[in-house]
Amino acid sequence: MFKNDSVIGAGTRWVLAVAAVLLLAGCATSSFPPAPPQAADAEYNYVIGPGDSLNIVVWRNPELSMAVPVRPDGKITTPLVEDLPAMGKDASQLARDIEGALAQYIREPVVTVIVTGFRGPYSEQIRVVGEAAQPQTLAYVQRMTLLDVMIQVGGITDFAAGNRATILRTAEGNKQYGVRINDLLKRGDVSANVEMRPGDVLIIPQSWF
Repeated sequence: MFKNDSVIGAGTRWVLAVAAVLLLAGCATSSFPPAPPQAADAEYNYVIGPGDSLNIVVWRNPELSMAVPVRPDGKITTPLVEDLPAMGKDASQLARDIEGALAQYIREPVVTVIVTGFRGPYSEQIRVVGEAAQPQTLAYVQRMTLLDVMIQVGGITDFAAGNRATILRTAEGNKQYGVRINDLLKRGDVSANVEMRPGDVLIIPQSWF
């Protein structure tokens, strides 16, 4: 009787110990270094990518002014200008290229390019994978933060281990940083809100229990 009681007691203690370890593991933060609060580049210029929408204005030539999409191959087509590469350029660079192409047809063209729909090149998009409510790819916006990303993807699922989430930073050779999404969303800890960089991949793992 006493032997069985001792075995049951030992088994119960073992189960409780394992449960405690799992609880701590599920609540623990990532083993990676914390992401720096500030990461945005002050000199950043938006780079055009496939799927963007552009408004091209040619001064004193309304017949040449129009809204065009950037094709999947990264090029645009406008009156008098066919298959002009746009991907990887900022608005000012593309405007100068259009001016150069139009110079064959009109005298001293003046072109302004305005980006009206944003996706950006794949290399600069923010990717959210794992236990986000709506995993997706987002266009990077200057000074975008972790909270901004969470709002766009609808937060995290009930099975997410938010404080073990990481940012894979492609701009730094795929270096990984830990972030505390649970603290940010559920506890309102603003110190957990960090800036994103173009090309970041936010990885939200599943809880272990």
